[in-house]
Amino acid sequence: MRHTIAVLVKDHPGVLARVASLFTRRGFNIESLAVGHTEETDISRMTIVVKGDERVLEQITKQLNKLIDVIRVKDISPQNSVERELALIKVNTASLPARSEIIQTVDIFRANIIDVNSQIVTIETTGTEDKINALIELLRPFGLKEVARTGKIALSRGSKDISTLKEQVDCKLRTYI
Repeated sequence: MRHTIAVLVKDHPGVLARVASLFTRRGFNIESLAVGHTEETDISRMTIVVKGDERVLEQITKQLNKLIDVIRVKDISPQNSVERELALIKVNTASLPARSEIIQTVDIFRANIIDVNSQIVTIETTGTEDKINALIELLRPFGLKEVARTGKIALSRGSKDISTLKEQVDCKLRTYI
């Protein structure tokens, strides 16, 4: 089973390396990892996708919570979240009919063409992993030149969020500063 874990961490050099090292030491494979700044200037958010059962999830959560730079860890269930991935796809456009068919396919998937020249079209798309995989498979016969994907990012639906208890986050930050 795949689990999506949201982790709030202090925005300091080396935090990502310590988190990745924890996974390596424990023998857990990270399927996807996305890191970015949050609405708070000194906090970053990691979205980590891992495979494993509930025991693996519990072990990962406990180990992450032991790291000093980790503020909060939350398992995000797919039923109660919004999940997206970004992909940039370069495709060969050797002929005019091929280019026309690629443009129609891009429109169907509500993707965008962001760069064009006589040989290559670059496409930007967002959506679920399944949607992106489907688009890539339809574009494959034209000749994929390059694909870059962000990995999954996710937020809980509604008013639930990882930093709802802001006082806890502020308290933990003050404890370690």
